Parts: sequence; C-alpha cells; structure tokens
Amino acid sequence: MLEHIHPKTMAQIKKWGFLLFWFSVLPILPLAAYAGRESGTQDYWAWLIYFIVFGLVPILDYIVGKDPTNPDEHTDVPRMSAEKTYRVFTLLVPLVWFGALYFAGYIFMNNDYSLLGQVGWILSIGTVGGAVGIVVAHELVHKDERLENWMGGLLLSSVCYAGFKVEHIRGHHVFVATPNDGASAQYNQSVWHFLPRAMVHNFMTAWQLEAQRLVRKGRKPFSIHNELIWWYSISALFMLSFFLLWGWQGALFFLLVSLVASATLEVINYVEHYGLHRRILENGKYERVTPAHSWNSNYFLTNLALFHLQRHSDHHAYAKRRYQVLRHYDDSPQLPGGYASMYVLALIPPLWKKVMNPRVEAYYEGELDQLFRKRPRIDNSVSAR
Repeated sequence: MLEHIHPKTMAQIKKWGFLLFWFSVLPILPLAAYAGRESGTQDYWAWLIYFIVFGLVPILDYIVGKDPTNPDEHTDVPRMSAEKTYRVFTLLVPLVWFGALYFAGYIFMNNDYSLLGQVGWILSIGTVGGAVGIVVAHELVHKDERLENWMGGLLLSSVCYAGFKVEHIRGHHVFVATPNDGASAQYNQSVWHFLPRAMVHNFMTAWQLEAQRLVRKGRKPFSIHNELIWWYSISALFMLSFFLLWGWQGALFFLLVSLVASATLEVINYVEHYGLHRRILENGKYERVTPAHSWNSNYFLTNLALFHLQRHSDHHAYAKRRYQVLRHYDDSPQLPGGYASMYVLALIPPLWKKVMNPRVEAYYEGELDQLFRKRPRIDNSVSAR
C-alpha cells in the first residue's frame, strides 16, 4: 500500500506521523471515559482502548502494510539525527501521559464502574502506560543529554519501573540473547513462565548494578548517590498524590496501572528476543551483539505508534541511535506481524509456539542442538557493546 510513495514524501509523512499518531488518538481517552454513562454501558466502554490496541491496530497493520523506507546511512542519518523536532516530540509525549494518568484516576473514582469496568479501565490505562510511557522512556534513557535522560527516568517512575533505567542499559544491552539476561526469552519458554522472572530480574539486577557502580566510585550503595533511591522516591510521591486525591482506592489504581504497564513492557521484551542466542566463541566468550539477536518487525502503523521500537535489531546494534533513523534489516529474523498482534499471540503459548518455534528453528537450521542444550552462564560482557 505504501511502496509507491516517493521516499522523500514518506520521510515527511513519518516525521510528523510520530507525533500526529498519538495526538490523533487522544480523543479516544475521553470517549472511553464518558461514553455510556447515560445508558449505563460505561463498563463496556472502559475496555475500548484495550480492544483498539490489541484488536483494531493488528488489523490495520496488515491493511496499511510495511514501512518501505530506510534512511540513507551517509546522508539521511546525520541530518535527521541533528533535527531537534524529533527530540521535541519525545519530550512532549511524557507531558501528555502525566495528564492522561491523573485524568484516568479521576475517571476511575467517579465513573460508576462495576468490577468489569474497573478491570477494563486499569488494563486500558496500563497498556497506554506501557506503550507510551515506557516506550518513550526507553528512547530517552538511552540518550546522554541530561533533560532527555532525566525525563526518561521520570516516565519510568510514573509507572514504578525505575529499575529499567539501570538494568536495561547496563544489563540487558550487555547480556542480551544469553542466559545471563532475564529479558531474553529462551526457546520454548512461555510468556507466563517468563513474565514474573523478568520483572523480578529487572528489579534485583538494577540494584546490584547500581551498587557495583557506586562501589567502584568509592561510594556507599545506600546513599543519596544511588539514582534508584531517587527514582523510586518519585514513584512514592506519585502514589502519595493519588492517595491524597482519591484515598486508598486511588493509590491502588496507580499501583495496578503501573503493574500492567511494566508487564506490557516485559511481554514486548519476550517478543523481541524469543529463542535467539549469541554463540559462544572459542575463547569462551559470547559473540558480539548483531542485528541477528533481535526479532525485527516493519509494519508502518506500529512503527509510528512505538517510535520505531519494532526496528529492534538496529537498536541493539547501535543503542545510541535515535528512533527516527533506525533502519530495517531484511536479513534479521522477522516477526510475522507487528508488535500489537504478536503481543496477543504471546499470551496464548500453544499458538505462539506453533507460529514462532518453526521460525526459530529455520533461522538456526544446521545448529539446532544449540536450541535444546543447556547454555552456560558466562559472567562477562566482552563483545556485547
């Protein structure tokens, strides 16, 4: 559908599409909040966002098709990387999310929801927190500029997942596609087995990595220099504000939304690296991280929605690269759908394995023994950067 559009035209469409996509869907939030109040059907409308993300978006992904453009490495990448417009986009989205979060808390307390509506509203807002809050935070925490990095931490604090800021950079990107990485799903592992382990790993490893950093600097891990203490303190302030506004139910809403948001992120992690692994070299260390160690997806609509997160192979190969210049690799392992559809598939392990296991096996044809043997944990980061 998009392959006939001139590359320069497509580049302009995408430039503004990242921002316009989210601002075009903003009216859905008040629609889901206020529709049905007069007729008594508000419980069903509370699920609207959830069903749009995981029902309508996968369908539209296949209708609209794949993104046909890649920025030229020598001309487009330097120019686009320097454009400040793209940075402004990622700094505006957090402000929208903070407003949406408090609006959602107000609706939760003032709409006459039954348990069905409460669950639907929590899942819907938590999904937005994962798809907007954490995805944009992921982009920002990879950046060296203080404002961007700080805003990424604030976003993660708003969903009680600040450990991601430390563990993702210093842990996941170092040990991706190895047994040392809790965010890389093993072959034949179900998402329900993976999910609680990944969330615990993220929290525990973040504290360990931060403690190691501080010890190297001659500082005490439990001190004002520990950034996790600051970020989790901000999470506590978010929760306190919900408590002061709406009591214990408001605080519980905030915590449950945060749980859904962080779980949404880890399901995406499951999708991104399922069954892929780095080979062990003759020197006993892992091979370098390449685009072969992440699943790629190139559906246009979800590329806009998730700021090119689906071009995950390029992200792991060049972690500092900004979202607008991430490239698609045809020779990377390819997902059969966009992240929204693969998310739904992952929640049903028999279907997931039926679709994905043959793809993993085909990708590793000739060395299938590596998929089934127990791989050792090697405590080194050589060749990971």
